[in-house]
Amino acid sequence: MQNLNYKHPHYFWTVARCGGVAKAGEKLNVTPQSISTQIQQLAGHIGAPLWRRAGRTLELTDTGNLVLEYADRLFTVGEELKEALRERPGAAQSSLRVGVTGSVVKVVAYRTLEPVLRLDPPHRLHCREGRFNELLSLLAIQQLDAVISDRAMPGTLNVRAFNHLLSEGGITFLGSAAVARRLRKRFPDNLHGAPLLLPGGDSAMRPQLMRWFDKLRIKPLVIGEFDDTAVMKAFGQGGAGIFPMPTMVADETAKQFHVVPIGSTEEVIHQVWAVTCERRISSPAVLAISEAARRRQQATAATAAA
Repeated sequence: MQNLNYKHPHYFWTVARCGGVAKAGEKLNVTPQSISTQIQQLAGHIGAPLWRRAGRTLELTDTGNLVLEYADRLFTVGEELKEALRERPGAAQSSLRVGVTGSVVKVVAYRTLEPVLRLDPPHRLHCREGRFNELLSLLAIQQLDAVISDRAMPGTLNVRAFNHLLSEGGITFLGSAAVARRLRKRFPDNLHGAPLLLPGGDSAMRPQLMRWFDKLRIKPLVIGEFDDTAVMKAFGQGGAGIFPMPTMVADETAKQFHVVPIGSTEEVIHQVWAVTCERRISSPAVLAISEAARRRQQATAATAAA
């Protein structure tokens, strides 16, 4: 094993990952016989079998599992290197690595990021969902280009990054028709005692809602709290309770989830922020996001004024 031929473990790794010699041959564009020969040579160099028969199938031996463990590390890094080289500055296709907090409504996230897909030259979009602080940590070590969140990064964090407000507006409460029929009072008094689904603690909307309820002396019956807004909407669709949504996507949410508006307020504000390492945005992808959001905000304001 002093002079390891890396082609041998690469063929072995591909067979193990593809689930068979035939599929590995298609992936590598070589004949199954050639792959089998290479793996036999690897086993010969090692001096121990890599596979053993278990009934009609083959399973890895202890030696095979050991080789696969190290081959995983070796060739996974190799695949990542090829991906990084394809996406380097000047490569055929650029990319945007963006983190999206779970508190951002999915359709809002789509509207925010969709302009990237229309860029020329094309950009590949890499989306990662997580909690705000976790995503900011990845931004700080340059594993992300931007973080899309419903809150700005506080100045107390030791992260060199900058906030860019993309949009803001009020919220609308929605619920199933059956739940809406039981709310006989006028909004917002009809929220008192009503079954309520709340966004989780990572949501910037949550503390605003609680302050608004206290101000109006309204005490809804909290049924559940949800870090993922998609799960919250599914419970609302099922009739578990009413739930708040950004007014900008309330109509779309009502149609998609077959729910009805209960009432709206501008006293609770929903915002969308892009947090980047640039004070002045220069990235074409982030710039496209910012400009599209500005146009939508201007159109919304013009509609409201009319």
